[in-house]
Amino acid sequence: MCSLLDRATALIRLLTIYQAESNIMSIKMGPIARRNSVGVKVGSITVGGGHPIVVQSMTNTDTADADATAKQVQQLAAAGSEVVRITVNNEESAAQVPTIREKLDANGCSVPLVGDFHYNGHKLLTDYPECAQALAKYRINPGNVGFGKKKDNQFAVMIEKAIEYDKPVRIGVNWGSLDQELLTKMMDDNAKLSQPADTDDVMREALIVSALQSAERAEEIGLARDHILLSCKVSGVQKLIAVYRDIASRCDYALHLGLTEAGMGSKGIVASTAAMGVLLQEGIGDTIRVSLTPEPGGDRAKEVIVAQEILQTMGLRSFTPLVTACPGCGRTTSTVFQELADNIQAYVRSQMPIWKERYKGVEEMNLAVMGCVVNGPGESKHADIGISLPGTGEEPSAPVFIDGKKTVTLKGKNIANEFREIVDNYVETRYSKT
Repeated sequence: MCSLLDRATALIRLLTIYQAESNIMSIKMGPIARRNSVGVKVGSITVGGGHPIVVQSMTNTDTADADATAKQVQQLAAAGSEVVRITVNNEESAAQVPTIREKLDANGCSVPLVGDFHYNGHKLLTDYPECAQALAKYRINPGNVGFGKKKDNQFAVMIEKAIEYDKPVRIGVNWGSLDQELLTKMMDDNAKLSQPADTDDVMREALIVSALQSAERAEEIGLARDHILLSCKVSGVQKLIAVYRDIASRCDYALHLGLTEAGMGSKGIVASTAAMGVLLQEGIGDTIRVSLTPEPGGDRAKEVIVAQEILQTMGLRSFTPLVTACPGCGRTTSTVFQELADNIQAYVRSQMPIWKERYKGVEEMNLAVMGCVVNGPGESKHADIGISLPGTGEEPSAPVFIDGKKTVTLKGKNIANEFREIVDNYVETRYSKT
């Protein structure tokens, strides 16, 4: 069997040959052939079936606090989360789900809500029918839906409720809460073999078997195939790549992609990007979540922005104009270009809720904020709008390039405001009004 390194080397060679012989590889049009999957309607959003990869996230509020949860859901939706999951773990939270939905609707926020159930979902969906109706999708973890003889019955109840209310279900397996009966049996069977497989391989297979058997059982009960999504989450980059490659080759269910417990800050961002980037490049994944641990008091919406940037930098979707900026060096001892890059990136993000309603295609606009004359003019010419700021010892002027041509040179202390005006005028004249 080929090693992962051998497969990676072979893939790189194939990509090199493909790029040399084809002209369709480009930045704006993704060349990635998506895996075929069954489309699933989640509220007004379709996941899989060739539709754009969906970005989703999850609240970390107490769902029983309807005001706080509705507020965070709306913040996540405003940041670009197209589906938002909320915890439904007790009677108090289940009772508040309809109120949360009503508050969102009253504020014009139609984002679909997903109920995350563990242990007692069968009871909550039965006892709180308004909760079952208000949710757009149920997430079921087969590892803790029930234990012993109760497991099959409690799983069946949840599927029956999904059928009754015409809701899709994500069967979400997690290696931290894997079905222990299944894992123990598979480990025992493996130990009896003359050449037992590696423990990690058995665990990976158990994740996949749990998901596929649960999906098969759901269909036997009567849940339509286009109402089922699967996920098999782990927290290791290479393990996630291996498990999703495997399950993707063995079914055509829509797949929810994400590295569980990715971590905080740069570690979580890098790990999630490394794992999902490989899989997305191979066409695997219909909806993604970047599971970042927020800093104390940090913005939960950061995970939404990271997910969007993964998809956009890979050329899979466009969400907001991206700003190219140089990292800085000894030529750029001033912080002017850094401040302007941060300023303009924040500005376009703040404007996007308005722009996307008025201007078709504005999310594909590219901006460049460069720090000196070395790469500044050249990089600026490649962007839709670019500015090359003066580096250390350079003449205090900033040429601006629009569609590859120098149009004006900005000087003085009002460069940031003047550059924003140029961006506004470009959007107004360049993109067609919807």
